[in-house]
Amino acid sequence: MDLNLVRTFVAVHETRNLTVAAARLYVSQPAVSQALAKLRRALGDPLFERTGRTMEPTPLAQSVYPGFRDSLVAVDRALDAVHTFEPRTSEHRFRVAMSELGEIGYFPALFSAVRTQAPGVRVDVVPLDLDRLPGWLGRGTVDLAVTSLPLTGSFEHEVLKSEGYVALMGRGHPLATQGADLPGYLQAHHAVVSGDSGRPTLEAALRRVGASITPAATVNHFASLPPLLATRDDLIATVPVSIAAGWATSWPLAMRELPFELVGAEVSLLKRTTAQHAAALDWFHRTALRALRGEPGEFSAIGAPPTPDPQD
Repeated sequence: MDLNLVRTFVAVHETRNLTVAAARLYVSQPAVSQALAKLRRALGDPLFERTGRTMEPTPLAQSVYPGFRDSLVAVDRALDAVHTFEPRTSEHRFRVAMSELGEIGYFPALFSAVRTQAPGVRVDVVPLDLDRLPGWLGRGTVDLAVTSLPLTGSFEHEVLKSEGYVALMGRGHPLATQGADLPGYLQAHHAVVSGDSGRPTLEAALRRVGASITPAATVNHFASLPPLLATRDDLIATVPVSIAAGWATSWPLAMRELPFELVGAEVSLLKRTTAQHAAALDWFHRTALRALRGEPGEFSAIGAPPTPDPQD
């Protein structure tokens, strides 16, 4: 079978779209349609059926995809051994999915590591969407993802660090001086972030001690927490240690241990499973892993405003 037909099949299966598949293959959409017609005749199956704007694979297409993809990856890796990815001259574009906190805390280190070796490479951050992420990684929409929550599907992943949690509050809060015992923690007014991926873990830990909290304030972004806590001595927030440590150096905030056991979350780097640009992906993955493994995160970047000079 013509290897280009296999490439076309894999591209359509992973993108579910003829136009996007054509762009990936650097061919016209009619060329993709013609290749699919040849494959359909060869395999005696429609392979893909249009559903709305997507091309959904038939059961036969689903069954042959893993073998086609793995074979294509093997061929591409053999070719990559001869024609290696050259970061110094590359103008490749990579995409990495990150949460708001990941973008603030980890992206600067990742971007610096990439651009040091590959000054012409572009790196785009895609907002993390946990519901859509398995599809993104499975279809090559993103190359890598940084997340603390497990995903459905078999994706290569490397643990970057294990992240614990603490209570964060203004230095004038009673718990900042007395310590955070369980009754005091539960009676305090809590500020939470609506999209915090750690909230299910926190709620499960509270259920184990027969307790729960009702937020006094819910904000959309983690960046809203430091100025809110610094100006309110009646609010606390439960946040990852690295974030609290960073903010406590640049804001008038204090962090205290939680009065109950909360298992830390493992922050992992996930890699897409699609076949295209295997050598470039391997380089990007290795570079990101070296840059981020054990990286505490530069969360103090959400710094306090400068203190006015009384002489001004």
